[in-house]
Amino acid sequence: MTRTNAGERDAADRFEQWVAPRASLVVLQPTTLCNLDCSYCYLPFRRKRQEMSVEVAEAVAASLADVPPTHTTEVCWHGGEPLAAGPEKLAALMEPFEDLRRAGRVRHSLQTNATLINDTWCDLLIEHEVSVGVSIDGPGDLNAERTDWSGRPAFDRIVAGIGTLAGRGIAFSLIAVVGAGIGRAAKLLDFLSSLGPTSIGLNIEEFEGVNAERTQPTPEQARTFWTDVLTWSAAHPGVEVRELDRLGHYLRSIRTGGRQWWESHRFDPLPTVAFSGDVVLLSPELAGIRNEHYGDFLAGNVLEQSLDDILDGAHRLRYVSEFLDGLEACRATCGFFDFCRGAQAGNRYFENGRFDTTETNFCRVSKQELVHALIDITQKEQKT
Repeated sequence: MTRTNAGERDAADRFEQWVAPRASLVVLQPTTLCNLDCSYCYLPFRRKRQEMSVEVAEAVAASLADVPPTHTTEVCWHGGEPLAAGPEKLAALMEPFEDLRRAGRVRHSLQTNATLINDTWCDLLIEHEVSVGVSIDGPGDLNAERTDWSGRPAFDRIVAGIGTLAGRGIAFSLIAVVGAGIGRAAKLLDFLSSLGPTSIGLNIEEFEGVNAERTQPTPEQARTFWTDVLTWSAAHPGVEVRELDRLGHYLRSIRTGGRQWWESHRFDPLPTVAFSGDVVLLSPELAGIRNEHYGDFLAGNVLEQSLDDILDGAHRLRYVSEFLDGLEACRATCGFFDFCRGAQAGNRYFENGRFDTTETNFCRVSKQELVHALIDITQKEQKT
């Protein structure tokens, strides 16, 4: 074997050590357009209506048809606002996946602001058994940064859309971007839980994409927030909070001797397929971003290569290789690595400008301070 081939093999082996051989989640962008103009949004092209063709959807479906039949792939429709494509368009994009869905090999999910939800959309969601996630940041005052392009608050329309989903018996989860609500966890959770979701996700506002100028929450604010979330959750045991559920799953794995599984659990490659068929890996937030050092982050295009072929060449991408360097550095230096597993590729890039760095503010406020808050509460309980 030549030195070049040996290096290639080593790079491929390292990729396989860290990243799963096939995706469990594939993100598809039916349109870049969004009907809202949230002040913290990271998407660079949300004013433009650029729509995915059926040919791109067919190419993705053909790739997933080659995956072993025992493997189920979640296809997440994410935008822009995916409902801005219109029900007829999205139905046409879902059609190539129907045989796979009926066979249990594909399941659909969709993340929406819910402002466009009506009975026609509900019919489509029910027909295709789509799991629905709704983005809402809390009651009206905490949701104030979610406005339309005319500056009008979207709150009433979001709540009305949620009401339509509930009225049709469609289960939904909620995700809140936590900015203004960082000091009002109980108020936030009281409101979100009153809407009847299956689970609540709490995304502390992040520095990413075109959202690069706003002041981010501090670790001190985050620890207080997570302490309040843990306290609230203890008083509301029937409400699932995603971040607490993930922490609990990790702790149960350690307690029951599953640490070896947890440590060997590999990253999902998370291919994100843009409207054009272009594919980026590891972080949807990289779609549409360009950089002098990394270029356009593209791993390939599904109109030219299958997803399997794209993943086979992923170890050659500079940003992927650097991300693995960063993971190795995290594992060697960070006491939180077992739990957080090295955080997210996009956060490393948008905060630090590179992928081979380690700690980010995202790590601190979303992972480390959650653990610190749990430790604080546990120690306080032990003293009483």
